[in-house]
Amino acid sequence: MSETAKITAAHRGRAALVYVRQSSLSQVERNTESTALQYNLVTRAVELGWPKQAVRVIDDDLGVSGSSATGRSGFAALVASVGLGEVGIVLAIEVSRLARNSSDWYRLLDLAGMTDTLIADADGIYHPAMFNDRLLLGMKGTMSEAELHILRARLHGGIVNKAARGELRTGLPVGLVWGDEGITLHPDEAVRGVISAIFTQFPLRGSARGVWLWLKEEGLKLPMPHHGYLRGDEELSWVEPTYTAVHKILTHPAYAGTYVFGMTRTQRYVDADGAVRTRLRRLPREQWQVLIEGHHEGYTDWETYVANQERIGVNTRPRAHEPGTGAVREGCALLQGLATCGVCGRKLAVYYDGPTRSTPGYYCATGRVTTGRSSWHLRVGGLAIQRAVVEAFLAALEPAALQACLSAAEQLEGTHDAALDQWRREVERARYAADKAERRYRAVDPENRLVARGLESAWEAALQELSAAESELARRDAARPKALSGDERSAILALGGDLASVFDAATTTDKERKALLRTLLEEVGVSLTSGDDGERRADLLVRWKGGAVSELSITLKRRPPPIRTDEGTVDLVRRLAVYHPDAKIAGILNRQHRRTARGLPFTGGRVQTLRHHYDIPVHHASSNGEDGELLTVADAAEDLGLAPSTLHRWLGDGFIGGEQTTPGAPWRIRLTEEIRSLFVDDAPTGWLAMLEATLAYGVTRQTIMQRVKRGELRAVHVRSGRRKGLRIEPPAPQNQLFQP
Repeated sequence: MSETAKITAAHRGRAALVYVRQSSLSQVERNTESTALQYNLVTRAVELGWPKQAVRVIDDDLGVSGSSATGRSGFAALVASVGLGEVGIVLAIEVSRLARNSSDWYRLLDLAGMTDTLIADADGIYHPAMFNDRLLLGMKGTMSEAELHILRARLHGGIVNKAARGELRTGLPVGLVWGDEGITLHPDEAVRGVISAIFTQFPLRGSARGVWLWLKEEGLKLPMPHHGYLRGDEELSWVEPTYTAVHKILTHPAYAGTYVFGMTRTQRYVDADGAVRTRLRRLPREQWQVLIEGHHEGYTDWETYVANQERIGVNTRPRAHEPGTGAVREGCALLQGLATCGVCGRKLAVYYDGPTRSTPGYYCATGRVTTGRSSWHLRVGGLAIQRAVVEAFLAALEPAALQACLSAAEQLEGTHDAALDQWRREVERARYAADKAERRYRAVDPENRLVARGLESAWEAALQELSAAESELARRDAARPKALSGDERSAILALGGDLASVFDAATTTDKERKALLRTLLEEVGVSLTSGDDGERRADLLVRWKGGAVSELSITLKRRPPPIRTDEGTVDLVRRLAVYHPDAKIAGILNRQHRRTARGLPFTGGRVQTLRHHYDIPVHHASSNGEDGELLTVADAAEDLGLAPSTLHRWLGDGFIGGEQTTPGAPWRIRLTEEIRSLFVDDAPTGWLAMLEATLAYGVTRQTIMQRVKRGELRAVHVRSGRRKGLRIEPPAPQNQLFQP
């Protein structure tokens, strides 16, 4: 069957798609003939019988690799059109232009076979639904994928082989450039000076952040290379230092004279949208493909670089309730990162106690994990332990204290000199920039004002920058510490004899004290013991740098017993809070001669504090309920229309019942309808006054009241009229037959 015989009227009734792709932007720019050849496929589609208006070119993927469908919008549109049955033929210069991945290629073949879509390349026209054509297309796709693998393997092998010799020219960090003989230091002295200062200051500052803060304090700037910067002949931009830039300089191995390759690895993953993405993973040092020490001149050596990385690695801010082991912090816990648990050997975490949270302490943060209970291996205050360790440290430092003071003074001078040298280079750079701007201005035709005005403005800006740099250099030169005179050296030596005063001075910060301790101390193991007399002791095992070990033992102060309010008082407050406000409760407690935990009388505010501490709810006024309203005597008397004294008397006589939370607390009456019915304006007919009742029953008044209290007799209280008072129910008529 001829190729054109595969084309039917149904195919020509649909669109013809011409797919154009190049693998990279450089190919698009350089391989123009290949691109033109792909666009000429439009002519072939017309020759095969498609009208020109039915031919559509898809060139959205120019400069995109065909190794995957991810990121290829043009290929996705082509597959969608084929799947919808809108395409009669797909034309490409070769199969590899459509896909270099078997999964993408066979997905297109399946859709084309189901929708009766033809595929054409430079060798012919194929119908994916026919076995022979599909077999041939499958082989072409497989060979295309294999070709890509072979090309990559060859290129990567050549790159790795060249990198193994240290000859592969990759991008270098600022301060290093590729020369004719390999990697060399940057020719600009200002660039070399600021980078050297960073490596000089790191051992003194102890962290990348400390170096960054020093650069900002000294007003120094960092060079920033332009894109594609390799040889060092392009101009640099000087910018404000950032922590990221300083950290990169301190951690890049090229500054240690080491050539490295393969520090990262490409990793594929599926994102939240289901698309396949790639990311770079930084590998540990032992997995780097190429590492050549001493490859070129560096700003430091490899051993110092490795030590710096170990120090940076532990300079991490600790999480909450975890021990800090990194760079020194501002807290007053001097043994932070040095103190270890004598039970498990792990670093001790720090806590702060006291009214102002300024008293340090240490505890083992892993006891809960180790024992499975909410407890620690140890928890101890830090003042006594720190004092003992500091005394041992000062005693060990005493022989070298004098020389240490002189070294510190010389180091201070050296630090200022490093900054001054960099500012002198800054002045030279600014002067060169001003001279260059002047030469450019003078070289231009004065009549060409469009150019001359711009060059004049640039010259003026350069002169202002030069003036500012010279002023700053003069100011810093004037503030530089002068060389020590004989008298000053004598004063420093005298000060060195009393190093304890320097350590405890108010001008010495806690951060500086921690840094001093770390110069000699490696670790301080802490163990707690208790003697037969109940004394608690802290046994310290001090490990010094160099291997020496010291043992110290100190007696810890006994903890004072906790100040707590009497449990009976707390229970009473809990009961009273149901009925009374805080001020009323305070009065009741004081009448019972109760006192606070510190021996003070109660007030409303102190009762409130006690409630909050023990989570006792506040009093809320009660409302009417099934059992009646609970009222004070005064409120109940007002409600019943009585005098409070009368109600108190009936409470004492037992005529009505009342509640008293505790002795001394106010009486409270639960005023129900039954109690209200006992107080009337008119007595029932025939009911007797107290004297008459005693005669009728032949008993005393006390007996009458006892019977009323027990409910054997009924009684009411008349609250108005001339015959106010208690009225007693008369005896039953049948009882009168037995009267004498």
